Amino acid sequence: MKILLSQTPGGPDSLTLVEAQKPEPGPGEVRIRVRMVGINYPDTLVIEDRYQIRPPRPFAPGGEFVGEIDALGPDVQGMTPGTRVMALPLWGAMAEWVCVAADKCHAVPAGVSDEAAAALQMTYGTSLYALEERGGIKAGETVVVLGAAGGIGLASVELAKHLGARVIACVSSEEKAATAREHGADEVLIYPAGPLDREAAKAFSTGLKALTGAQGADIVVDAVGGSYSEPALRCMAWGGRFLIVGFPAGIAQIPANLPLLKSCDIRGIFWGAAVERDPAANRTAMQRLLQLCQAGHIRPRIDRVYPLDEGGAAIASLSARGVRGKVLVAL
Repeated sequence: MKILLSQTPGGPDSLTLVEAQKPEPGPGEVRIRVRMVGINYPDTLVIEDRYQIRPPRPFAPGGEFVGEIDALGPDVQGMTPGTRVMALPLWGAMAEWVCVAADKCHAVPAGVSDEAAAALQMTYGTSLYALEERGGIKAGETVVVLGAAGGIGLASVELAKHLGARVIACVSSEEKAATAREHGADEVLIYPAGPLDREAAKAFSTGLKALTGAQGADIVVDAVGGSYSEPALRCMAWGGRFLIVGFPAGIAQIPANLPLLKSCDIRGIFWGAAVERDPAANRTAMQRLLQLCQAGHIRPRIDRVYPLDEGGAAIASLSARGVRGKVLVAL
């Protein structure tokens, strides 16, 4: 089979496509013929040894995928070859066949495409966990989403809107603004694409304050970080929740007096660790997301689909910050 490997730490151009033996499922595992892989920001980090988890090399990137079960390992019950499933191995999916624990698989119902299923777990799972479990979202609240046209951003826009919130999407271009509106944003604010200098940060904060009003933002979903975090934090409501999801623009330096003055919380979102700690809750969440997708309440946007031999380019595209929605790799 073909597999895209990270053999030494490096950027996307360090990945190599090689031939390898098709794996055999071990106890409790199933083997899956991979059809579509979802690419996420952690893929850009894990191949450079900059992620929280460092898998032993050589390994294939690719944290989530959809495919068909074609073999069962010992002790696997209740699963049938030919069943279409999505799974979240966190790495290893950039291969034609993958073996994963059966309990990490979720059957994909009719009406949910391979593309949607491959795009669903990490971004929508993170966003649902952030908004409900960590953010305590309530209908009628105001939710500000930074990087609102990216994978996490669009998922947060759609889910917050579905949960009854007023959603303000913050993006870096008119094209991204149009995408955020198409996915349910009530208001859109455009900020500069590069790092914000003092004047740009002040303008961003002023624009947010005009949209959030005297009440402020009940929840901020920050999947950007860097110089964008502090201006957004200045617009929090009393008792608001500032959710740190990621920082592709860099780790923010946040003045400690701001959460004091707003009596607000800064809460970290490490969804991958939450899945490992409570797999039963994650299974329930995945079934819920599949149902929402099947019913059309959430609509994963696919920016581009790459072939496996261009998997490095797929990962590189996320660093360019031009992607709207999800990038996939088809096998």
